[in-house]
Amino acid sequence: MISIEKVSKTYPPKIVALDDVDLTIESGDFLSLVGPSGAGKSTLIKLLIAQEKPSRGRIMIGGKDITKLRGGQVPFYRRKIGVVWQDFKLLNNKTVFENVAYALEVVEKSVAEIMAKVPQILRLVGLEGKEHRFPHELSGGEIQRTAIARALVHEPYLLIADEPTGNLDPVNTEEVIQLLQKINKMGTTVLLATHNKDVVDNLKKRVVVLENGRVVSDRKIGRYSL
Repeated sequence: MISIEKVSKTYPPKIVALDDVDLTIESGDFLSLVGPSGAGKSTLIKLLIAQEKPSRGRIMIGGKDITKLRGGQVPFYRRKIGVVWQDFKLLNNKTVFENVAYALEVVEKSVAEIMAKVPQILRLVGLEGKEHRFPHELSGGEIQRTAIARALVHEPYLLIADEPTGNLDPVNTEEVIQLLQKINKMGTTVLLATHNKDVVDNLKKRVVVLENGRVVSDRKIGRYSL
């Protein structure tokens, strides 16, 4: 379970990005985080991945206060938090297989484990047969599915998708959202930050609305409305 308790974040000189946010995300939940630009979505994500610390409050994940993590503990924590970005962040000089394998190489997994794990993840995201293609040889949807595969290699209990369909056409958007739902049904908690009204409305999942750094709405089955 994720518990965000009275969290505020202020940037110099006095810019309030988050203001006294309380939010609970149950294990296995699928939550859409919406709101206008500047509402605080990106700041909340940065706090969840321990890229920044709140000015006040605490964030409990699995019973641990991540706001108290020390520098050396952060990389180990992040291995259990998968993140997918709008701009993909793939390595253009590496193939699909190599991009996903790289996430395991940097934590010194064995060659045997990498050779067993990567094909399994690529099958999950529907990229069998694309292992040796480079990013420029893929469609936008395939690129994003590669990024999702890379985020899944450490079997995260939380997958954060930050505008994952922002650069995709409607067909590829639908494929990516279906994949996120599939991952969620397998037990992974999914936090989807998006501006896409159609995606949120079609999901019929929990919707949390941020506005001016505050939670202004939290609906178990919601629609995108401000």
